[in-house]
Amino acid sequence: MEQQATLNASKPRVVVKHPALAMASMLIGAFVGMFSETSLNIALPKLMASLGVTTATVQWLVTGYMLVIGVILPLNSLITKWFTTRQVVIFGLIDFLVGAVIAALAPSFAILLIGRMIQGIATGLILPLMFSVAMQVFPPAKLGTAMGVCALVIMFAPAIGPTLTGLILAKLSWHWIFWAFVPFLVIALLFALTSLENVGDLSRPKVDVLSILTSVIGFASLVTAVSFASSRGWGSPLVLGLLALGIIVLAIYAYRQVHIAEPILNLKIFANPAFRAGALMVMLDFGIILSAMYILPMYMQKGLLLPVAMTGIIMLPGGIVNALVSAVSGRLFDSVGAKWLTRLGFIIALVGAIMLLTTGTHTAVAFVIAAHVVLMIGCPLAMSPAQTHALSALNGPTSGDGSTIMNTLQQIIGAISTALATSLLGIGEVASHGTAPQAFTAGVHVAVYLPVVLAVVALIIALTTRSFKQRD
Repeated sequence: MEQQATLNASKPRVVVKHPALAMASMLIGAFVGMFSETSLNIALPKLMASLGVTTATVQWLVTGYMLVIGVILPLNSLITKWFTTRQVVIFGLIDFLVGAVIAALAPSFAILLIGRMIQGIATGLILPLMFSVAMQVFPPAKLGTAMGVCALVIMFAPAIGPTLTGLILAKLSWHWIFWAFVPFLVIALLFALTSLENVGDLSRPKVDVLSILTSVIGFASLVTAVSFASSRGWGSPLVLGLLALGIIVLAIYAYRQVHIAEPILNLKIFANPAFRAGALMVMLDFGIILSAMYILPMYMQKGLLLPVAMTGIIMLPGGIVNALVSAVSGRLFDSVGAKWLTRLGFIIALVGAIMLLTTGTHTAVAFVIAAHVVLMIGCPLAMSPAQTHALSALNGPTSGDGSTIMNTLQQIIGAISTALATSLLGIGEVASHGTAPQAFTAGVHVAVYLPVVLAVVALIIALTTRSFKQRD
């Protein structure tokens, strides 16, 4: 029995010639997609001046991108049952190339937003595939390490985005942020054409149009409502109407997925306590990262009055630490499990967020770097173990549904947390009577309460979940 268990642990669900090469195109594509998610954060002040738009308008470049990802992601499970892995990934990479070129050449805010949203389609297709394919082509004994590499992409790209963008903006215009995507996407496309193998079977189930419509309308309404709240206020009839529409339509969508024979998204897997706890922790962890990464670069430029290149350099140590911890946490899961890694990670993330609450207009740069580094230790320490804990509780086709659900929740919470941070930033700024930097810093303090609350909720889940394996 023990010998059989060892054999099973060393055998992947799907055998491919070169698992690492098969994953290369998706890893690069997902990296560029997640890099794109935060790369504009540091450029927002320049974009506002260059394109003549307000903070509430320019944040659509972030939330609009995540909105499209959030709309596409729930359909991923259906798409991969109709089209092969190669077809989906190759289409996604070409789509991203087109969107990047449109954004790079954009003469106005509207065209730039269109380019961003086209890119969102690609990220929505590639991101969940990266996790579901990794679950299939790597054996259980190496799954923690493989998922750690995937988590490294998810965590490192948003963390390093502001640094690279700051260096680009120091010498070039914002258009070059998008030109920088092109060579990476071309390399990813070459890997997809030469090394990617098809994983999974094409069942081509009946397409439930009502499920697609309710998914698109529900998620789009919810994210749009929160985004409009930053400019129109939470009491706006439009905001309240969109929120109500989104909640009602998503309730209809969820009810239908549970009761139809061939759902687009198998929501029944939420009955699995290990998946449910892990998915919630991943979602909250992602919200902490994106809200903090949205707030920090603007605080440095408009609160501390630092130049954009310096802002990018300040973000670099946290990005490097993020990469190192992401790589290590996956290996640690293989030996110690998720229980203590998630708890320790969220405690450290909470400390980092609280440190940001103590900043001001004259805070030492070293303290800001330290707060960012602490945050970048905590979040990735919890991310990979929580994700692997959730997905390893599933088997067969449900692992693809689990990957899609988790990535959908990440993007929705990411879009909502960015919009909420913008709204809270505005509330704090208006309430302040100091100078412009003081008012903006006061807004930052109010906005930072969001990652603090998310970290507390995530820590409570990590402390109370009973689904951790015995070895944890």
